[in-house]
Amino acid sequence: MRDDVVEISYEEMDDLLKSLIVYEGTGALDQQCPMSDLGRVLSETPVVRWDMGVGLFSMADVVAAGNHPALVSTHPELGRTPGMGSREPLIPLHLDGDIHRKYRRLIDPIFAPRRVVAYEEGFRRLADETIDEFIADGRVEFYEHFAVPLPSKMFMQIFGAEEADREFFISCKNDILFTVGTTMEERDAVGVEVGDRMRARLQELIDKGRAGGGQGDDLIDTFLRWEVDGESLTDDDILNIMHLFVIAGLDTVTSSISLIVGWLAHNPEQRREVLKDPSMIPAVIEELLRFESPVPSGGPRWAIEDTEINGVPVKVGDMIYLCWASANLDPESFEDPQEVRFDREHNRHIAFAAGRHRCLGSHLARLELRVALEQWHSRVSDYWVDPEGNPEYVYNGVRGAEVMPLRFTTR
Repeated sequence: MRDDVVEISYEEMDDLLKSLIVYEGTGALDQQCPMSDLGRVLSETPVVRWDMGVGLFSMADVVAAGNHPALVSTHPELGRTPGMGSREPLIPLHLDGDIHRKYRRLIDPIFAPRRVVAYEEGFRRLADETIDEFIADGRVEFYEHFAVPLPSKMFMQIFGAEEADREFFISCKNDILFTVGTTMEERDAVGVEVGDRMRARLQELIDKGRAGGGQGDDLIDTFLRWEVDGESLTDDDILNIMHLFVIAGLDTVTSSISLIVGWLAHNPEQRREVLKDPSMIPAVIEELLRFESPVPSGGPRWAIEDTEINGVPVKVGDMIYLCWASANLDPESFEDPQEVRFDREHNRHIAFAAGRHRCLGSHLARLELRVALEQWHSRVSDYWVDPEGNPEYVYNGVRGAEVMPLRFTTR
């Protein structure tokens, strides 16, 4: 065994480890800048062995685990992954092996850079329309009036759902991800009930698409035309793809926008550089995705055989926790990782995860972020945190600046 493995029980974990490894609502990550705490976890407990398995925090170990064939993403006893509001494995996130590769080959092309660029013009119109609703006021609750509505409008536009569904799907996503309960099992049970309601509406959209012949260019009609090994997807297949897209498409971009603009609002020198030179925005996005890590960790993995990860012994049945956020602050991978540097070269962060289950929508997310930030910075000449307000940072599996009152001047 490596000499950096720390044996610890659940009872001995501090609030930060409980918040990370078991998604417990301790409040340890409900802060503007938890990076020093995450750096401490990496340096003091780079590998944790606890009652249910192993937690990994360094870049090398997280990447190795993400590519390890003996680690699977579906609970071996439940046959699904808790916490996503589904009674079935979601496609392709909770699949492994050959079937995972088949679905990735099917889905990846529709989110390739050359495909998602077709959405850019429509996304810009949505961004400007959203900004128009508050630009005359000189102040805005940024999360509520920009970070939440814009990505959801973008998602509805390409998904094939109706605008009237937007609030319903946002509500379902929130109730699934931010459920209450004293145990993981209780929270999962509540989430599944909400997921059932959401899937009923998704089934209606599938039925509507089939009735129309599935000839449109939205994602639902695309799914209806797909085949795997010469056979059309079943309704259950499509539901399990759509369910994942709703959860991912309505949450992570919102959190990312709020954290990026929140960081700039608190850092006037760097903010004014971006306002002066908007060509920096792609580099700003990459560096603040690394630093902020809106999704601090991936869903759990389970070992299906006795094995090891970079010399760390793993037993069959172990739950394996992978921390993207601490890996993105690893000094072995990044020079001065606790500093934000927009000129950072070779920024190989894993904000979109690592390995076989790397985020399939990363190119779409980058487009959404770039358009949102470009349009925001094109409409304002400066902005800052409203001195009469009180920003609030919240972690519920995903970090976000869920209250971000801003004041601004316009161009």
